[in-house]
Amino acid sequence: MAVPSRVVHKRRATITDLPLYYCGHLLKKHTEEKDYKKYYAELRGATLFLYKDDTQDTYTEKLELEKLKSMELDAPFQKKTPAVFTLILQTEKVKLKMDNPDTGEEWRGFILTVVRRQIPGKLQLLPGQMMMLQEALDQERKRNPPSPSPRPALPPRPSFLRPPSPSPSPSPSPSPSSPQPSDQPDHSSMPLCFYNVTRQEAERMLEENPEYGGIILRPATQPNNYALTLRQVTSSGPVMKNYRVTSTKKSGFVIELDKPVTVSSLNDVLKYFLEKTDYRLQPYMTSQPYDLHIEMSSAPKCVTISSPSPKTVPKAKVSPMMRWEGKDAPESPPDKAAESEYLVPDEHWPVDHSLKLVQLDGQLQEILKFRREAISNSESKTTYENTISAEYNETI
Repeated sequence: MAVPSRVVHKRRATITDLPLYYCGHLLKKHTEEKDYKKYYAELRGATLFLYKDDTQDTYTEKLELEKLKSMELDAPFQKKTPAVFTLILQTEKVKLKMDNPDTGEEWRGFILTVVRRQIPGKLQLLPGQMMMLQEALDQERKRNPPSPSPRPALPPRPSFLRPPSPSPSPSPSPSPSSPQPSDQPDHSSMPLCFYNVTRQEAERMLEENPEYGGIILRPATQPNNYALTLRQVTSSGPVMKNYRVTSTKKSGFVIELDKPVTVSSLNDVLKYFLEKTDYRLQPYMTSQPYDLHIEMSSAPKCVTISSPSPKTVPKAKVSPMMRWEGKDAPESPPDKAAESEYLVPDEHWPVDHSLKLVQLDGQLQEILKFRREAISNSESKTTYENTISAEYNETI
């Protein structure tokens, strides 16, 4: 009983995990071969998978079209002749043959669109077929966005800013009693996102705490091997993916992909996945708590804390007062001034000014005394004249 093609396509999608752009029957051979072989082909991503028939789950061969240098048409497009293309790859040349020239034109359009990330010109296709090419192009650009242009190299660092190069220390020769290194890597050099958990526990950690990151490195079920669990957010929702990392004694670690990748350390494994996801994913690391109180540290025993001794303020040096002797000595001011008088503080007036005030006061007293005597003399003279005039009148 034949398996429905829709079920077969679904099985292949779970194996390759690449979007399907175009599929159909074709003939294929290498340039050094004589006869063509018939295959059922699927263009998934930038890879051409070849199956023996349309019911086979596992592909027989595959062609990595990302390394395609050119795609040459052996004969001009004609309606009644088969279409033959020559794919010049990095290490081989492959010929593809389609009995239907219209189907061959579709194959050429999809292959060049996916590889070059643009729709080629001068295609003998209908508007509906061009719309299918545009959809495939949009999906491929979304799956593999163009890498940013490389930044220019930085100028050499000045010599005065370069750190001093440490002198290499001689490595000690291993003693016979020292333990030999094992195949297991040192856990101190493990990435911070390494956790000794199972696949189910890793997926639960990523699902419950997406804010901590989306990559967990964990041990695999097989000894000396590892696995990487990812949580990617897609348009249809979050998706969990698991990748196997095999440890080898010679080359380091191998990431099991369609095209295996070999790196030297587990940190390079993490770096490879970060670069391939354009750093949209981050390693899973739990947040560390912060302190909320500040405690005073006690003073050392050798230090004694004592209150500072009060500083003695030096007294102001005042010049001695000058003493006046003899007649020119100024009179001392009265102890208490009259209520109606206004006293000018001596400290605001100079000494010579005070002496002038005393002299003026004496002169003023003499003038007042002279005026009083003059007034009294004038009054007595007037009284005498009046008395004389009165007596004279009486005698007359």
